Amino acid sequence: MNIYEYSFEKLDVWKKSRKLVVKIYKLTKAFPEDEKFGLVSQMRRAAVSVTANIAEGSSRLSKKDQSHFYQIGYSSLIELLNHLYISLDLAYLTEDYFKEIKSDMVEVLRMLNALYKS
Repeated sequence: MNIYEYSFEKLDVWKKSRKLVVKIYKLTKAFPEDEKFGLVSQMRRAAVSVTANIAEGSSRLSKKDQSHFYQIGYSSLIELLNHLYISLDLAYLTEDYFKEIKSDMVEVLRMLNALYKS
C-alpha cells in the first residue's frame, strides 16, 4: 500500500527541523519546574513553529505566500536561538550542548534561507 507523501515531507529542511524539535523537547524536560510556563513553553513553541511554517508554506501556491511562511519559520529559529542564550546564561545547559544545538540551527537557518530565496 502506497501512502501519499506531501511535498513538505520530502524537504530535508523540514526533516532536520523535526530533529531539532526533539532535541529542544529533551533539553527542556530537564529545566526547572518553575520554567514550565516560561522558557520551556516559549522554546518548544518556537521550535514547533519552524516545522509548522515549513509545512504550511509548502502548501501555498504562490511563491510569495511560500516565502512568507519560510520567513516566519526563520524568525522562529532566531527567537529560539535567543531563548537558548538565556538558558545558557541561567546554566540550564552546558556550553558544549549549546554549541551543538546552535550548529544544528545554523544548518536549518541556511537551508530555510535558501528555500526562501528560491
